[in-house]
Amino acid sequence: MKEFSKEVYLQWYSDMTMWRRFEDKCRSLYLKQKIRGFLHLYNGQEAIPAGFVHAMDMTKDSMITAYRCHIHPMAMGVDPKRIMAELCGKATGTSGGMGGSMHIFSKEKRFYGGHGIVGGQIPLGAGIAFADKYFETGGVNICFFGDGAARQGSLHETFNMAMNWKLPVVFVVENNQYAMGTSVKRTANHEDIYKLGLGYEMPCLPVDAMDPEKVAEAAYEAIERARRGDGPTFIEARTYRYRGHSMSDAEPYRSKDEVEEYKQEDPIRIVKSRILENNWATEEELEAMDQKSREFVEECIEFMENSPYPDPEKIYEYVYEQEDYPFLNKVENNIK
Repeated sequence: MKEFSKEVYLQWYSDMTMWRRFEDKCRSLYLKQKIRGFLHLYNGQEAIPAGFVHAMDMTKDSMITAYRCHIHPMAMGVDPKRIMAELCGKATGTSGGMGGSMHIFSKEKRFYGGHGIVGGQIPLGAGIAFADKYFETGGVNICFFGDGAARQGSLHETFNMAMNWKLPVVFVVENNQYAMGTSVKRTANHEDIYKLGLGYEMPCLPVDAMDPEKVAEAAYEAIERARRGDGPTFIEARTYRYRGHSMSDAEPYRSKDEVEEYKQEDPIRIVKSRILENNWATEEELEAMDQKSREFVEECIEFMENSPYPDPEKIYEYVYEQEDYPFLNKVENNIK
């Protein structure tokens, strides 16, 4: 694996601070009703995509996740300006403004969503891995899901099939402690979610996902195992979200003290501390990077504001494949 050099840490700091500010600005835009519907923020979990991307082969590996999906595509190289446009329903968005917050997508960067159905992406991730194996691309799929999705039956069916076929996939549960407002300890007789892999003799392990270096180490081992043809690994990335499940979450299930306690292990703080300890940058240089992140996020907003909404007629292009579908004829001829 690539070493954890000065350049890597500075890139992590730059990326993670920008991601955090991007999500904070999304919250502001939601309150202004420029982002509609649902909005699930990623604050506190930034070390996970940072670590995985460090371990991945960005020329052929792919990624799929659930609806907390703004940061993962950025890590994969998708333009944040297009992601911001998608969040606000603009035509320049990653899905032409048709998907919104929960459906970011980029075939070019091999980021396959953004899925609103809880656990729905788990079998899809295995399907992408099956395609990689079938066509011998050498690629590995990284399939993310939340701790709530770990209770879905589709996980067990997928784990069984992935192990039988030795698919090149790494399953990652982003355990941020709460499925919506329900703590992990209330949903099962065990709290070690990674042990679900034991029933399928799948290599499985927990990792401190507040530290991108630890994430990268675990990710690299799992990815290389998959690339060798030895099958999947199940990683429990133990993390914490600082915001509610979504913008409609008043968070009555946890205390402010608990959130503040986890913020002492903030992944950005960990990265910053190591940079300063190794004299890789000064406080002033890091502050300049912070300012650059602020300015870039403002550029994303400006791009979004200057982008048009999609033509309403576009909706029919993505709903009906059959050109002579009867319903369309009624719409066009105003027939009731």
